[in-house]
Amino acid sequence: MTQSSRDMSRRRLLLGGAALGAGTLLTACTSNEAKPSEAQINTNERGDTGGNAAPGTKVVIGFSAPAADHGWIAAITNNAKAQAGAYSDVEFKSVEAGADAAAQRAALATLIGQKPNVIVLLPHDGKELNAFGLEAMAAGIPVVNLDRAFPDARAYRTQILGDNYGMGVAAADYIIAQMKAKGISNPIIGEIPGIDSLELTQNRSKGFSDTLGAAGFKVQRRVPAEFTVDTGQRAGSQLLQAVPKMDALWNHDDDQGIGVLAAISQAGRNEFIMVGGAGSKKAMEDIQADNTPLKATVTYSPSMASSAISLARLIGQGKGMSDLVELQVPKEIVLASETITKENASTYLKLGF
Repeated sequence: MTQSSRDMSRRRLLLGGAALGAGTLLTACTSNEAKPSEAQINTNERGDTGGNAAPGTKVVIGFSAPAADHGWIAAITNNAKAQAGAYSDVEFKSVEAGADAAAQRAALATLIGQKPNVIVLLPHDGKELNAFGLEAMAAGIPVVNLDRAFPDARAYRTQILGDNYGMGVAAADYIIAQMKAKGISNPIIGEIPGIDSLELTQNRSKGFSDTLGAAGFKVQRRVPAEFTVDTGQRAGSQLLQAVPKMDALWNHDDDQGIGVLAAISQAGRNEFIMVGGAGSKKAMEDIQADNTPLKATVTYSPSMASSAISLARLIGQGKGMSDLVELQVPKEIVLASETITKENASTYLKLGF
């Protein structure tokens, strides 16, 4: 295998981030129409079309993800479409997810009837859509599940997840290091998670609290949002009113972070540091500018959708990953969470959206 094809395969597993908009905090766009960067899809920069990159058996890939109500979810769909478009042997069939798990389940039932070779799915809720995964797999249609885990391993052929627990660990590690550097032995720490009912949110908070606890720290106040700008602003306002002085804040999601930063600006607060989550381009730019409390963000990449399409294609063609000895695509892939700061933001900008 050539070095070019090795590089291409590795790029499929690169991490990216979630988009925040430009302009004022309250009206910032969350890049629902933003096109993925070349780093987020399987670009073939050196023109090598051999190995797994070579056109093969046609694969029809069905796809479903929740509506693009914020930048990260929008990037999931945009990345999947762009990745599918990079292959001449892939036909991409998308169905609307609807407003909730029940509506998505109904749409997916229609998709099964179309008999695609593989289905790539980001479920509204992994537990509620687990039955669909079982049905599709039983019908002989492999499922590549994204982000929100199915509890039953029989419900998916391959599952690609971000490291939610690792996000919490990374955010806590950064805060611990900053507090120790400032000589703050008993810091007041706030937390703004996303949707609390989701297992991914619970895992993020557990990683955060476990790591803080190991250092003798704890979260003093936790106010959930819902991954949107409006709920981020509301949660931020509530937290700031309840905690008149704070040393550090972890906001789980850079999209809702637009609202959090708006609340911080309105309150005239700047005595604490803030860590974001997902690794959006706008968040990285704010970190570089160093003119808000946001000093770092921890990655959770929507480029996993690009990787899911590539892996679905290989599964449909009966191939394995060219960098692995095994003949089949792995059962599960967990993408590591990395910490972006002012010092390394320029390296990660190309992966933002």
